[in-house]
Amino acid sequence: MWATVGRAVAGLDPDYFGFVMATGIISVAAYLLGMASLAWALFYVNGAVFILLWLLTLARLIWHLSRLLADLPDPARGPGFLAIVAGTAILGDQFAIVARDGAVAVALCLLAVALWAAILYAFFIAAMVSETKAGLEAAVTGAWLMPVVATQAVSILAAAVSPWLGAWGYWPLFFALASYLAGCMLYLLIVVLVLQRVLFFGFTAAGLTPTYWIGMGAAAISTMAGSTLVLHADEWALLRGVEPFLVGFTLLFWSTASWWVPLLLLLGAWRHLYERYRLAYDTQFWGLVFPLGMYAACTFDVVRVTGLSFLLPVSHLALYAALLAWALAFAGLLWHLVSAARQG
Repeated sequence: MWATVGRAVAGLDPDYFGFVMATGIISVAAYLLGMASLAWALFYVNGAVFILLWLLTLARLIWHLSRLLADLPDPARGPGFLAIVAGTAILGDQFAIVARDGAVAVALCLLAVALWAAILYAFFIAAMVSETKAGLEAAVTGAWLMPVVATQAVSILAAAVSPWLGAWGYWPLFFALASYLAGCMLYLLIVVLVLQRVLFFGFTAAGLTPTYWIGMGAAAISTMAGSTLVLHADEWALLRGVEPFLVGFTLLFWSTASWWVPLLLLLGAWRHLYERYRLAYDTQFWGLVFPLGMYAACTFDVVRVTGLSFLLPVSHLALYAALLAWALAFAGLLWHLVSAARQG
């Protein structure tokens, strides 16, 4: 057993924090849509898994630092480290929105911002100075949009905690606005690379991993970050001044996220029905669950900031789809853990 645990720690994939991201945003979406009991159940599950993953990550940091550092510039595993940032921030959103616990939310916000600064810049610098470049075709996947997700996640949490900071609340709002705009810039730059990779290079069913759903998820979380700023506009004069711009960008990114959905569903059908690619559990599946939950939450926020109430059923439908995907992914995770324990 301990040998199995040791191997798991040594090879721990930071993508596992995608579970925290997915569970957290589904909890928030469920709370916003009036499903408080479900939101609280997922809140407790997420808190327990978050602590467990951090313990495993710290163990890897202590005993397998060289392997961890080797993963950082790896184009396949490196972007996954930003799931640690996004997972921490989204758990903070749960404390702010579901539990209404400002003290813990502020603490998680500070941790998320520190992790964001450390991991984001370490990832980009490691990729830039690496002596061996994999090239666009081999390196770029949808996971490369994780810098956008992480940046917008800290923006949302910073805005969410501002009411608990009283007269100092404009500082997190300023950071939320600046990081939101930086996240929008990163999306517009990186999504071009992702589309260039899939349109102009060879593309197979095996290469169509669930990480490409992060293209939709990054647009959806950008939608939620923009709408969160609009919802806090009354707290700071600068936000009131740029509110029309924020509403326009919120609709831009919601429309972009919506555009992704039919494309990704059709590609999924091509992969599994036409190409008959076998469906099996992988940690990357949480990169599919998270966008569905985020689309539910961001659509609800779009309704709040624009008054487009006819979009509310879309939010409910997305939440049900996210819950189904979460249940299937969770069952796959349990089966994977049981199989690993038997083999160990």
